[in-house]
Amino acid sequence: MNADVMRRIDRLAGVPLCFAATLLRGLRHLVAPRRDRRPERTLFILLSEMGSAIIADRAMRRARDELNSELYFVAFKSTAGTLRLLNTVPADHVFTIRDDRLGALLADALRFPAWARRMKIDAAVDLELFARASMLLSWLSGAVRRAGFDAFHQEGLYRGRLLTHRVMYSPHQHVAKNYLALVKALEEKPGTQRPFTKRVVSDDEIRPVKRPVTEAEREGVLNKIRAATPGFDPARHRLVLFNANCSDLVPQRNWMPDRFAETARRVVESFPDVFILCTGAPAEREGVDFVPREVASPRCINFAGAVDFEELPVLYSLSELMLTNDSGPAHFASITDMPVYVLFGPETPNLYGPLGKGEVFYSGLACSPCLSAYNHRKSPCRDNVCLKALTVDRVFARLREALDAGPRSGKSS
Repeated sequence: MNADVMRRIDRLAGVPLCFAATLLRGLRHLVAPRRDRRPERTLFILLSEMGSAIIADRAMRRARDELNSELYFVAFKSTAGTLRLLNTVPADHVFTIRDDRLGALLADALRFPAWARRMKIDAAVDLELFARASMLLSWLSGAVRRAGFDAFHQEGLYRGRLLTHRVMYSPHQHVAKNYLALVKALEEKPGTQRPFTKRVVSDDEIRPVKRPVTEAEREGVLNKIRAATPGFDPARHRLVLFNANCSDLVPQRNWMPDRFAETARRVVESFPDVFILCTGAPAEREGVDFVPREVASPRCINFAGAVDFEELPVLYSLSELMLTNDSGPAHFASITDMPVYVLFGPETPNLYGPLGKGEVFYSGLACSPCLSAYNHRKSPCRDNVCLKALTVDRVFARLREALDAGPRSGKSS
């Protein structure tokens, strides 16, 4: 479904439903208060944004390791595939909600409470930033402990009073630290802090777990590369990835396709040993084709959909670097050692910068970031000057410096 339609539904239906649920919760507490207990089966709720599941991985691992809790997850069907990259959550512990049609979404949402009770969920972590739908799912799960971000005294972000652990969202710390704060809150008894979480989250705690690559996986992906790029020889050539696509959820995050194409042209002309693979999902193949079509070189290939989603870490392990918009692949790459160069515009790298090896291009305009948790990532901007300010000269100069340094050490070859 269209992102604006989903935002509208979340506001118009979510606010009164959260209010009604808050009343029901209060009545139930008066009649039959529930006893608190330490979590044994923790549900994480993250409906949209594929890259955020990677950002949340260390938080999930903490719940598993520190709370000795089994992990469960609920996500939209279109984004749930990210969980397969690391398999931190068992596949049979994932509940997916179809998000292509309103009827299907409602049907799955109605099935969810029964599934959650079969799984005996006793704790829920709402990773969404002030969405009402995820708050309602958290409450409907039947969890005794429920952690999520609370607006406290901020206006316009009403989600009811359904949390047992109300966590203060910080726009000044990386989202990965905010996610860990939710899990650390669950480790405390309800009501012991206001707001949660009065603990430090260190940089070491959000360092991504790396995904190992087997020889068989490496050979399988190399065969797909050879099939798409006649003349490519991994012993003599280097791979550079361009991810010029971006989610329709936030179109303002797209750097201009002609600038991707010009940057690719300069890389191909300057480095005879480099092949550029333009990546993306199968459905994005037509849009991705602009870059290789403009470059018109046999060493710049439309590679969208050429590997399975689960093979992306293998592809990254074989590549020198990736240039990408601020989108999921910037975070998928963090579970490998491949450096990423991320083009930021309407969002801030302070919150969503790559956690692995990477650098960002950011113009830092006075209006940036115009997307935030407080406006549900809906910007009035129709002219993303913040990305137009990032010139081809600036981007290519940094890529050239990296490629001039020679083949990346530790790369699969």
